[in-house]
Amino acid sequence: MLKTLFAIALVLSCAQLQGQSYLYTGGSNLVGKWIYILEDTSNTLTPEEAYHSPHFVKSVKSVQNFDISNSTYWIKISVANESHNQLLFLEVANPLLDTCNFYKIEEGNIVQQAAYGMAKPFLERKYKYPNFLFNIDPEIGKTNEYLFKIRSTEQMVIPILIENNVAMTHSQNRNYLITGAFIGLIIVMVVYNFFIFMSTSDKSYLYYITYLIFIGLTQITLSGYTFELLFRDNPKAFNQSVVLFPSLAGVSAILFIRSFMNIRIDFKVWDKVFISIAAVYIIAAILRVSGKDQISSRMIDICALTASVTVYAFLIVSSLKGSRPGKFLFFAWTIFLFGLIIFVLRNFNILPYNDFTTYILQTGIAAQVAILSIALADKINILQAETRSSQKLALLASQENERIVKEQNIILEREVNLRTKELQEANVSLEKTLVDLKEAEMQLVESEKMSSLGQLTAGIAHEINNPINFVTSNVKPLRRDIEVIKELFGKVEDLAINGESKEAIQQQIDALKEEADFDYLSMEMDHLIKGIAEGASRTAEIVKGLRIFSRLDEDDLKLANLNEGLDSTLVIVNNLLNGIITVEKDYAEVPMVECFPGKLNQVFLNIITNAIHTIKEKWGEDAGGKLTIKTYFDNLDVTISIKDNGMGMTEETQKKLYEPFYTTKEVGVGTGLGLSIAWNTIKKHNGSILVRSELGEGSEFLLTIPIKYTEPQND
Repeated sequence: MLKTLFAIALVLSCAQLQGQSYLYTGGSNLVGKWIYILEDTSNTLTPEEAYHSPHFVKSVKSVQNFDISNSTYWIKISVANESHNQLLFLEVANPLLDTCNFYKIEEGNIVQQAAYGMAKPFLERKYKYPNFLFNIDPEIGKTNEYLFKIRSTEQMVIPILIENNVAMTHSQNRNYLITGAFIGLIIVMVVYNFFIFMSTSDKSYLYYITYLIFIGLTQITLSGYTFELLFRDNPKAFNQSVVLFPSLAGVSAILFIRSFMNIRIDFKVWDKVFISIAAVYIIAAILRVSGKDQISSRMIDICALTASVTVYAFLIVSSLKGSRPGKFLFFAWTIFLFGLIIFVLRNFNILPYNDFTTYILQTGIAAQVAILSIALADKINILQAETRSSQKLALLASQENERIVKEQNIILEREVNLRTKELQEANVSLEKTLVDLKEAEMQLVESEKMSSLGQLTAGIAHEINNPINFVTSNVKPLRRDIEVIKELFGKVEDLAINGESKEAIQQQIDALKEEADFDYLSMEMDHLIKGIAEGASRTAEIVKGLRIFSRLDEDDLKLANLNEGLDSTLVIVNNLLNGIITVEKDYAEVPMVECFPGKLNQVFLNIITNAIHTIKEKWGEDAGGKLTIKTYFDNLDVTISIKDNGMGMTEETQKKLYEPFYTTKEVGVGTGLGLSIAWNTIKKHNGSILVRSELGEGSEFLLTIPIKYTEPQND
């Protein structure tokens, strides 16, 4: 029973839908009140399922506004052709629909299909027109039924018109004419303002040109003309341009207003608001490129509304403050907002859908860009007037300055003569001071040399004293042993003269040798001679090291082996090591370096002495102190690493390390010139010093010396 009642209700519903047909008598007409709408929230209905659905709802509006929706909408309409023209068109006047499929119904069956939309290439359309056109060709005097499938990620305002070929052609020509005039105006304004920009270099014009380009592209994109003219075979690019062009137009408009009104300086609070709006525009564009179509569309609508209201409020404030540019912009923005409000009211069916409400927005934008161009031109006039006024004031000031200069010249001449005399006296005093400073500098450097020489003398005396003591201590027992041998030889000689038998002489000689302990004497003499030889050899090595090191005053460039210089320095400071500090050497076979070897030896001495001092400061007489010296090279430089595990340095100490007279030692222990001289010496070689140090862990000096000497560049 229930099934029967449901079937009867379905038949009655369908009969009611089919009974309310649109009667076409001619011309071009909106048919929004004669359509039936079905919302498919699942987006799964087939045309057959949608057509037979009992959930169609009759429209009560001339123009439908489905807002931004995830649903698919099915639209059904019955048309009774009461005209004398069978060539009729149905136009869906929204070029931003992703899907717009058309179906013709005959005897309850779908017999014709046309599938268009923004998601498909423009060239696939039968009629190359931004809006969607379909032949319906209803038979005269009969009722024909049609079905549409509509879906979009943009706001769906759906004006549906039925028109004959004459009305359709007239409408198309009018749209092309108005759009062409709009594009022509934009191009003229762009060219005009570009030439002004080239002559003035005012960034306001550049921002305005950018705004003109993108506001123009925005309008013809929303009208669908960029799909026809620019992106015919690239639906994805057209889809993205729907948000990208308005975003760029919004950002460029904000940049123009900020520059034109000098907002960054005069209206700092407003400037932050405008920057925030521009950021939202950019985010909307990024979301569109990322595929977030609905979010970006909603964001661009909200941002456009917010920006329009914010700019208008700002222009009201600036106009009330008497800003002349603000008044121009206020007038231009008023016209733009008027057109925008009319356009929005039409979309919401508050105002009728006609030519005035359709093209009022483009008209408002055209008027806006024209007034803004006038505002920019007015700004030039103001600047020119200010320039003329400034020039006049500058001329008066110049004449007054000339009078003052003449009066002052006399006074200045007297002052100059007086100052010249004072300067001459000051120069004499400065020259004397300079001579004194040079003498003091020479004395300080000489003092540092004498300090190094004293350290060298003490080290050599200590180093030579040990092997010499070793030699002298061996000479006395060696002389005693020689005397014993000489006495033994004398006794043997007497035995040979006595003429005894050979066996008797041999027995007596053996007895004498045993008495004198000859074997022990021989072994002791070998040991003593060997000790004397070692002492002499060590002395020779020390002398050699002294010869290598003692080149402090050499001023000639020479080829030198830096490893030898380091070894000779270690010989000098060996007495400071006390046999407690461990020295580790890791030398590479470095090439000969063109340098001042004596000056580099002094650098090594200063740094190694400082390292030994900081090791002793930390370790005292305990074992554990270590000094590591390493050399390596590349094609251009030789690098020496001198590393200790002493006290290390603070960052403050490292910053002052090479300042003359700066020292961390106790008063009287050092002059504070050692590292300053080292720094200057390395710079003289076009090298570098790098210090790595950590307090409590130790320090490392890295000296880099070029293999080939070049004259240092003056800073």
